[in-house]
Amino acid sequence: MTREKGLALVCGMIGLVSLGNGLWMLLSSTTWFDYIPAAMHDTGPPNSHLIHDVGLAYLTVGGGLLWCARNLRRSRAVFLGATFFMVGHALSHVAEMLLGQLPHTHWYIDVPLVFLPALVLGALAVPSVWRYLLADASTG
Repeated sequence: MTREKGLALVCGMIGLVSLGNGLWMLLSSTTWFDYIPAAMHDTGPPNSHLIHDVGLAYLTVGGGLLWCARNLRRSRAVFLGATFFMVGHALSHVAEMLLGQLPHTHWYIDVPLVFLPALVLGALAVPSVWRYLLADASTG
């Protein structure tokens, strides 16, 4: 597998998960709140309006990352926008835990769906990493 195809695969996988999460949030906010494995009840009672708003953000990010997967050489701005949301979302979770607004158990709960995608996308967004992944195989 080439580096470029690997990058496309990562964008596609995170994009699909984000798209699915966003659709679930939009179509059934209460079910999402009750069943997403993220201890959402630690944040207070469900707020359907807020869940729908964040669901739209996930839908946008997911669609953007899927577009990136198919258009990597033209996708830098879209990729950075998606990364900005994911990293910002993760940082807001960190702040809430550090300020005692969420229990420290969320450090572990948030790894798969919040921290890991943010770390991966953030690392891939580093300009030298991005250039390396899109470099032609003949140039190394």
